[in-house]
Amino acid sequence: MVDDACDMDSNRIHLLDEATISKIAAGEVIERPASAVKELLDNSIDAGATEIKVEIEGSGVKKISVRDNGCGMSHVDASMAFKKHATSKLSSIDDLETVHTLGFRGEALSSISAVAKITLITRRSRDVAGTKVTVGSDGVESISEVGAPVGTTVEVADLFHSTPARRKYLKSSRTELAHITEVLTNYAIANPNISFTLINEGKIVLRSPATANMFDNIVHIHGAEVARSLVPIVWENDLVKILGYVSKPELSRSGSDLQSFYINGRSISSKAISNAIRLGYYTLLPKGRYPAAFLILKIDPSIVDVNVHPRKTEVRLSHEKEIMENVTASVEKALSSTHLVPEIKVKDKSSPAQTVLYEKEDEDKLQNKVQVTTRVLEGPAPYHPPTKDTERRLKASSRLQSRLDSSPREEESAFVADDVKVMGQFEDLYIVAEVEKKLLLIDQHAAHERVMYERVLDSRDMGWQELLNPVTLELNPKEKIILEEFIPFLEEVGFSISEFGSNAYVVTTVPTIFGRMESPDVVHDIVSDLLSVGRIKDDTEIYDHVFSTMACRAAIKAGAVCNKEQMADLIRQLKNCKNPYTCPHGRPTMISFAREELDRMFKRTK
Repeated sequence: MVDDACDMDSNRIHLLDEATISKIAAGEVIERPASAVKELLDNSIDAGATEIKVEIEGSGVKKISVRDNGCGMSHVDASMAFKKHATSKLSSIDDLETVHTLGFRGEALSSISAVAKITLITRRSRDVAGTKVTVGSDGVESISEVGAPVGTTVEVADLFHSTPARRKYLKSSRTELAHITEVLTNYAIANPNISFTLINEGKIVLRSPATANMFDNIVHIHGAEVARSLVPIVWENDLVKILGYVSKPELSRSGSDLQSFYINGRSISSKAISNAIRLGYYTLLPKGRYPAAFLILKIDPSIVDVNVHPRKTEVRLSHEKEIMENVTASVEKALSSTHLVPEIKVKDKSSPAQTVLYEKEDEDKLQNKVQVTTRVLEGPAPYHPPTKDTERRLKASSRLQSRLDSSPREEESAFVADDVKVMGQFEDLYIVAEVEKKLLLIDQHAAHERVMYERVLDSRDMGWQELLNPVTLELNPKEKIILEEFIPFLEEVGFSISEFGSNAYVVTTVPTIFGRMESPDVVHDIVSDLLSVGRIKDDTEIYDHVFSTMACRAAIKAGAVCNKEQMADLIRQLKNCKNPYTCPHGRPTMISFAREELDRMFKRTK
């Protein structure tokens, strides 16, 4: 029987009206307030601006204002600017093969106007009067002459007013502000000749003055801690020119939040570049750690397709494999060139907010350097945490053992009920054991991570300890925004975090499970983790992410040498967990092989 719905006229194929088409297209380009900011910054930079000021209200939904001192537009051009695909940057399809500007498709203003109200004011230096254009839901409402400084100001109001569903799925105000801040930060690093200012609700979030080079802006935005660890990269051949900085292995994060990549001046996201950088470190970094990296790649525009992503955040490269090999090689060379490490000197160590002074080779000189003394990068032995570190971590979880809920389990396995015979350790990663005629392999990090997670989860009052030497936590503007929202949650579990200057915090106490803490990496990782999870529904989910990150950081590491006593201790602690079989992230802590399975593997079956 044919469904009656098949006969309904409403199901017949028809063409969408122009208004609906525009909103759908706008949704692909303007995903969130940060997307609108990015499109407007593209236009400002293309206009030759040296000063750009961004003001936002209501996390960018209520208001976004971008003001620049660029070349401005004529009355005629301003009148045309809101028409779809109206652009001054392309003349024909052939121009797509060699795009040199950040914006080019002419959809920025058109897309924003489809989901917001816009006021544009612009003037060229040769014009006596400027032009004001107001745009509403039904298109251009008015065009008039107005007094205005040279340059362009675009004010976006009531973003997504015509698409409430998109507004509904925006993240928290702090998260949206963090995304906007990240956009400004990326542009500031790649354009040191431009002064950028970001103001949120009347308060300055980011002020990046025009500087002489990329390194100055990294110092200003990311602080002395990051800058101290940076090693310059200079690499050039017929295929690609690579300039920028990567960090020494001592500085790393749990995510790629300290990595910024640019191809021909365009800020992009690229897992391929991130992976290529990671390969350049060989075994210098533990698994799951990401170095800081700020790289500019200059490539022939004819082999770069910038038209593959609606928001122009990704590109497609011809010869991608060869280009990534060059990225890896450039990192290897930089890490082997010890004399290229910048020497950073802080003017006043008591205040991280003070001006940072440094000595470094000028980037232009680095680019022209012909002779570079290097040592061969030999594959170093993998890093093994010392036995004392393993012992300290196991004792920390053992001290919290008595606080673990000891309610009976619904079902006991052989692992829980019987003794486990420890036979040894494989590759400093897995514990090899025997239980009830089964071969048992235990992932030591995942197992201790589970132990730590349950200790923390069931013992929020686990106690805290005061640090003899407080740890200074230097943050970039994006990290600061995220941290401020979660400080109350961190303080509840034992951290004491206070502001210390404009872009720094000081950590004076930490939960007892961390023992002595001499590095701010723990807090950095928690901030990165909270940022990466996106929308968090409630306090319970926030705590869960904080606890799982704390557990990961406090657990013994993959690659840590354990003696048999320590392995047995870990197994005893794991046996007391409510769920000993997976880590907090869902990975198995152990795998067993029955005698029959092994017989089949060795063809011993009858």
